[in-house]
Amino acid sequence: MKKKLTLTVEEEVITYAKRLAKRQGMSVSQMFEETFQHGKVNTIQTESQKAAGELLEKLNASESKQTKQDKELIKKHVERKFA
Repeated sequence: MKKKLTLTVEEEVITYAKRLAKRQGMSVSQMFEETFQHGKVNTIQTESQKAAGELLEKLNASESKQTKQDKELIKKHVERKFA
């Protein structure tokens, strides 16, 4: 069940919250609810930050490729150069 909540904050905070909510495509009430839902404070992220986070998760989940060691690379270069 939803209830009304009245907050007293500085006018600049209200303006900022309204702009941020509009950029997120939601109401200030929705933004507030998502922020404090489930007893934990979630960081409000822009679309770019969300995309970067998803990319980072995918990179962390992907298999890492074995890279060649510097000595091995130098040896192969010298072999090609003086072959």
